[in-house]
Amino acid sequence: MSDRRSRLGSPFHLLVLLCSFALCAYAGVRLLDGDWLMITVWFVGAALIHDLVLLPLYAAADRALITVTVGRTAWVNHIRVPAALSGLLLLVWFPLITGRVSERYASVAALSADGFAARWLLITAALFAGSAVLFAVRVGRRRPGAGE
Repeated sequence: MSDRRSRLGSPFHLLVLLCSFALCAYAGVRLLDGDWLMITVWFVGAALIHDLVLLPLYAAADRALITVTVGRTAWVNHIRVPAALSGLLLLVWFPLITGRVSERYASVAALSADGFAARWLLITAALFAGSAVLFAVRVGRRRPGAGE
């Protein structure tokens, strides 16, 4: 019995997993309630664009980063994390950052869409600056005689 439980997980874990599947199924049914053909085409297109275009691009960028930092791999993650977060923000807010839907956003939200690109750049700069400060603190702690 113990061997089976270790392979399957705890009953609570299985219950939470089944509940999450049920929630996903409900969300999928609600999402596909409207124009299911275009939504399906969009999801398949997004998966193909990600797998065939974006994944090779950011894998090549990561490989180039590792190649450039030979011997100095301690700071690779201090570049990866802010770059990934900045990329995620760009992905989520891309229409507003590029200004392609400014009029529609203003009419729906009653707010101006100006400044999204500048704010995204400021957030990106802050992410990289925060990562650089964290890296400097970590390097300072590792150095013998630091803080004495």
